[in-house]
Amino acid sequence: MEIPLDIVFHNMPSSAKVETEIRNRVGKLDRRYEHLIGCRVSVELLHRRHHTGNLFDVHIDMHVPGGELVVTHEPHHPREKFADPDLGIALRNAFKAAERQLVEFKWRQRGDVKVHAEAFAGQVSQLDPEEDHGFILTNEGMQLYFHRNSLIHHDFDRLKVGDKVHFVEADGDTGPIASKVWRAEGMGS
Repeated sequence: MEIPLDIVFHNMPSSAKVETEIRNRVGKLDRRYEHLIGCRVSVELLHRRHHTGNLFDVHIDMHVPGGELVVTHEPHHPREKFADPDLGIALRNAFKAAERQLVEFKWRQRGDVKVHAEAFAGQVSQLDPEEDHGFILTNEGMQLYFHRNSLIHHDFDRLKVGDKVHFVEADGDTGPIASKVWRAEGMGS
């Protein structure tokens, strides 16, 4: 990392043991994503409760090329607030979320797309290059609008009618649209 790790404690004393754990976990993030510029971790004791235990908020701010990724782990639901009032568990959960964000950021940077259950397959049925849009014929026989900017790999000019594509459906102003579109591997040209 270019910027040294910054660890801050709020409403609680600092702890060498907790700092060591945070440094180890940030080191793992740095190895996972080699372009991590800097990281700030804030640990806050939210409540001091005699009967139910303490609640911790762990905030991780990661500086990456072109922006920052932020993770805040605070229990939001009542049953979570009292299930594990343990700092170690709060740290583990926050760093798991941070790692997921870094991996997804890395995929977006490379132009890779993780195919989720909501991604569907179809084929290009119409293209209008002058208007920068086209339509996808879905397996259900529905036509979905997509814009040039919806293509993950920015290869709109290489698309042809009949090319197989994957897409993620979203609600547009006038109905369903394909919000993300990418060519099916090994299909089309």
